[in-house]
Amino acid sequence: MMKTYDSKTLLKTFSPEIENTSLTWKLTILAGLVVFLIGMLGLWRQITGGHIVTGMRDNVVWGIYIVNFIFFMGLSYAGALISGTLVLFKSEWRRPVIRIAELITVISILIGPFYILLCVGRLDRLYFLALYPRIQSPIAWDVIAISTDIIGCILFLYLSLIQDLALLRDYEDLRVPHWKRKLYKILALGYTDTPEQRKHLKTARNVMAAMIIAIAIIVYSVLAWLFGVTLQPGWHSTIFGPYFVIAAVYSGTGLMIIIMWIYRKVYHLEEFITKKHFEYVGYLLLIVGAFYGYFTFCDYLTKWYGSQKMDSLLIDKLFSQYYWLFIFANYIGILVPIIIIGISKFRTINSIFFAAVLTVLSLWVNRYLIVVPTLETPFLPIQDVRPAWLRYSATWVEWSLLAAGVAIFVVLLMLASKFIPIVSVSEMMESSEQKNTSKNEVQG
Repeated sequence: MMKTYDSKTLLKTFSPEIENTSLTWKLTILAGLVVFLIGMLGLWRQITGGHIVTGMRDNVVWGIYIVNFIFFMGLSYAGALISGTLVLFKSEWRRPVIRIAELITVISILIGPFYILLCVGRLDRLYFLALYPRIQSPIAWDVIAISTDIIGCILFLYLSLIQDLALLRDYEDLRVPHWKRKLYKILALGYTDTPEQRKHLKTARNVMAAMIIAIAIIVYSVLAWLFGVTLQPGWHSTIFGPYFVIAAVYSGTGLMIIIMWIYRKVYHLEEFITKKHFEYVGYLLLIVGAFYGYFTFCDYLTKWYGSQKMDSLLIDKLFSQYYWLFIFANYIGILVPIIIIGISKFRTINSIFFAAVLTVLSLWVNRYLIVVPTLETPFLPIQDVRPAWLRYSATWVEWSLLAAGVAIFVVLLMLASKFIPIVSVSEMMESSEQKNTSKNEVQG
């Protein structure tokens, strides 16, 4: 039977991570900021030197910037779908891990849009998108959808934090600076956990959970249509909408397992994040991975069997120039996680973590294979036949900005752990209250 908890016990357990800052934490933050600053140096080099300092040319006008944009946005939508679904279905096991999904959602969606800005040659004209939007353009659809999603995801996270913020505000033994305690007071909005307040907050969370699920599906479908409605080899496909949504959930589930594993190790949360949680999220990874594998097979089968000239050239390129990347993304990254999680004797916490790492890496490579080989196979080739113009090769500027995005993601996750408990105190208390109520009813 799961242990029951009261607020004081939980706050005493989780407050050290908010109160104390270890040397390892500081060094990790410093390393992340150094990587981020190197990325900013690359950005400055691009702004002053132009896109010629990147690997993007006349054919491949998008490179790993768009790959990163799709990838981070997918992580965000996956976090929204997972957290929203767990809240609506009232899954009891969700309570220790729900906040991780919510943080993935918000942090990813704050980072992702910056990558698409890096592809814009004239950032000084960016405001034209707001002043003179062309509603027929999928780019305008994406701007509207992402803006809506950012607001919805931040509001959903904030609603889930209010109860914990009020608990931290009222916890007298919490040793934090005065400004942080004052911040808790402001953000708690006078919440005192009365039955009426709790009812309204729960209703608001359920409404927002339903909304962000719908928004996530719509927004990532719109993002997929940026490719699907474009007449390019490998892109013009009706399957891209659901394919992108499934792929997003696959990568987001993998990242959730990775972060669960790291937080469990760093903050010694073995009592709260147990093998059961890894197995349940792993089952989700297995199911979504099977669907993702099916969609991938359907996509490539129809392109290969149709034997259209440009699609055939693209398939030939994937099985020659990109052979090992293709094998890793579409075989290893799908079959290995399914085997590890599907066979019980392989299903340990560390093996599920390994499967999740493979999942996340393979999904990034998959995005790369969607973007780059297609742009290297245009319907109307350019006359210049220099290899540098025909084949894409990312420069240090692009890799530095990729590393900067990953670094700032880690930094923001670490900073979040210094302001709020990674395991939701209010969720754990609600679980304990429900168990006590059920126990009293049985005894009565």
